[in-house]
Amino acid sequence: MKCRHCASPLTLRLVDLGSAPPSNAYLTREQLQAPEKTYPLKVMVCEDCWLAQTQDFAEADELFASDYAYFTSYSDGALLHAERYVIDMIQRFHLGPDSHIVEVGSNDGYLLQYVHSRGLKCTGIEPTASTAAAARAKGIETIEAFFGAALGSRLAAEGLQADLVAANNVLAHVPDINGFVQGFEPLLKPHGVATFEFPHLSRLIAGNQFDTIYHEHFSYLSLTTTQRICSANGLAVFDVEELPTHGGSLRVYAQKSATGTRQVTANVRTILARESEEGVQSAGYYAGFQAKAERVKDDFLHFLIESRRQGKRVGAYGAAAKGNTLMNFAGCRGDLVAYVVDRNPVKRGNFMPGSRIPIVGEEILRDDKPDYVLILPWNLKAEVMQQLDFARAWGAKFVTAIPGLEIAS
Repeated sequence: MKCRHCASPLTLRLVDLGSAPPSNAYLTREQLQAPEKTYPLKVMVCEDCWLAQTQDFAEADELFASDYAYFTSYSDGALLHAERYVIDMIQRFHLGPDSHIVEVGSNDGYLLQYVHSRGLKCTGIEPTASTAAAARAKGIETIEAFFGAALGSRLAAEGLQADLVAANNVLAHVPDINGFVQGFEPLLKPHGVATFEFPHLSRLIAGNQFDTIYHEHFSYLSLTTTQRICSANGLAVFDVEELPTHGGSLRVYAQKSATGTRQVTANVRTILARESEEGVQSAGYYAGFQAKAERVKDDFLHFLIESRRQGKRVGAYGAAAKGNTLMNFAGCRGDLVAYVVDRNPVKRGNFMPGSRIPIVGEEILRDDKPDYVLILPWNLKAEVMQQLDFARAWGAKFVTAIPGLEIAS
């Protein structure tokens, strides 16, 4: 395999998590009777541009199918984050009634609804039919397509250039990362701004966040590599912010290299220097991650097996992609975790891919009263514990496995 950005051969391995089905390929009851397609889940690192990337096995249209089940609007934290983003961008870049905001990977309109409600023109670009339909139901014009260079040029030719293009938690999801970023240059107005949010590779490694790795995440990004990718495709990074989302993310601001006039901030220099000090551009930085992931797996399985031996019952919360990575890497099945609760009605009644654990509504948790509630989206731990505060009434304890096993009352 060659690097998705610079085409150099890949020989440096970050981690091998075995084989798993796509993390959002939830199963119906009928599909339980059929074979399940799995793919190796391995991340390699390019020693030229330092892009960490999954090894090629699954195609994007297999991972982001028409019945894609991830709807961002079911996370209260994600909605709050999106609204704050819209308010901040409107104020910072002085956007108004004549402005046009585009979101690439707009999902169910979770973010653009806040643009739409403020009377600004907005357009969503979303490849999955299920979420695009939900966005249109909110009154948001949505183009149902994968974004890339050709679509960016076509929209520009149609007069749909943007003052702001948001790509929040989507840059990591594209297999053709060069073609994707190339599309922003024509789509932006001469002084327009693009923002990219993604989990920060430095936080992934420091926090042992291996469950953030799944097939739908093709890339794992540092600012160092992101700046190189942008520069090679007509964009210049001028600012960056560190965010708490997804266990530690970056929000990168970019403008057109040819016409952008914003000065590069000290934030960019600071984070680039920190990444250099950490050793992001050295092979040794990536050593040892495999062993840390396996240690988490062993501790997690030990907890589940001991709980079963003691007659304790474990239910999980959050049928999230990261949870599927953990479950499948650990080889966890329904004998160890009885069910997974989720707020999303599209997921309920189905089964987790690979582990085939049933996905149920919150009422099952109330009826079953498990001894432990395993929070799979550990990045939302505070939100989930507050939401499930009622479980403390019967003495339930909350469990997270990443970055290490923790049990809280």
